[in-house]
Amino acid sequence: TPTAIMVGSGRGAELGILFKNPEVFERAQVIDTVLLDKTGTLTTGAMTLTDFITEDDSDRFLRLVGSVEAAGGHPVGKAVALGAEQRGIRLEPAIAVETLPGLGVTGVVNGTEVLVGSLKLAADRGLEVASRLVEAIEDWESSGRTAFIAAYDGSVRGALAVADTVRPTSARAIAELHRLKLETVMVAGDNQVTAEAIAEELGVSRVIAGVLPHEKAAEVSRLQALGGRVGFVGDGINDAPALTQADLGIAIGTGTEVAVEAGEVVLVGGDPSLVPVAVDLARRTLGVIRQNLFWAFGYNVAAVPIAAIGLLDPMIAAGAMAFSSVSVVLNSLRLRRYRPGR
Repeated sequence: TPTAIMVGSGRGAELGILFKNPEVFERAQVIDTVLLDKTGTLTTGAMTLTDFITEDDSDRFLRLVGSVEAAGGHPVGKAVALGAEQRGIRLEPAIAVETLPGLGVTGVVNGTEVLVGSLKLAADRGLEVASRLVEAIEDWESSGRTAFIAAYDGSVRGALAVADTVRPTSARAIAELHRLKLETVMVAGDNQVTAEAIAEELGVSRVIAGVLPHEKAAEVSRLQALGGRVGFVGDGINDAPALTQADLGIAIGTGTEVAVEAGEVVLVGGDPSLVPVAVDLARRTLGVIRQNLFWAFGYNVAAVPIAAIGLLDPMIAAGAMAFSSVSVVLNSLRLRRYRPGR
């Protein structure tokens, strides 16, 4: 067992996969579902401002919205702020900034209260959204972009959309997980339309949309309660509870330190195509462990009684015993020839 684990872990390290403990090899064998966080895992997390429409002066609109979003610190907000600056807009300090998880952000810029967020947030605040803006948001979301409204001066003044870039290897990762007979589920904070557009592009089996950051662990628990053995792949601080809750936690190594610490498997380079490789290599390592145990026990069960009744020369028995140990090592070393996808 130690020999197989050492060789399997070494081969994993060569491929950019770190197995933190021996239990990983057993847990990879039993999982039947893999939940994957969207932002930062299947996508790069580097969003860009792609579209906006407003009923106000566009410069004032982008200045107010960008200033609040810059202070909010969310990846979506950073994309809006950067997009405004790239269009020559000079942002201003925002005060009384409040982040509303899963909904949006509010703040005050030069005495003007600004609200940026989802249609749900607008409804919660009693703000009416013009049909033109709703149609634009629906159109953007159908193409996989994240869209939201911006309100100030007591009314909704416009809408914006940002796009996240899908990692080039994400589709291949999903296909390989399916080849391993694993169901794939994408967890996203986006609404159902946006999430399904991205899931369709990648070939993901199922989507759980509208999940707030603190609800990811609850989704893992829910699937476990239904009898599933769940692996979770994530990269952010808010993914840490889900990584810990899952039967197998796989952390993207380019993510936060908290996520890396919480995961039992770490993908050093951040490439999602290593997720199925990690599962496959762990399963094969456990297979070699079982082979080693079978031959070790089988050999002794057969040879010891024969030697005990005097039908096996001690010198031959000693040589055979040494060969038994060598055969276990040679069998384990086969893992060094492991190639992904074979």
